[in-house]
Amino acid sequence: MQGVVKSYDPVTREGLVITDTDLSEYEIAPGALEGSVFRMLRPGQRVVFNLDDAGMAQQLSLGSEVDMATPAWITEGH
Repeated sequence: MQGVVKSYDPVTREGLVITDTDLSEYEIAPGALEGSVFRMLRPGQRVVFNLDDAGMAQQLSLGSEVDMATPAWITEGH
């Protein structure tokens, strides 16, 4: 799924992400940033994520250019 960070508290590591498609909100799962390039998140930051069995956002990552709909001519270096 793709979306943006709505809120994030670096102390408690609690936050929300909103999907691009239907604006659904999902809580960020505990440990969602482990193994990620992120050390913290900021509101408005674009992310790609999966949902865990409890329906919480996990495995947050930066999207590739394809995931974020960057035109191919930019990613090919033309």
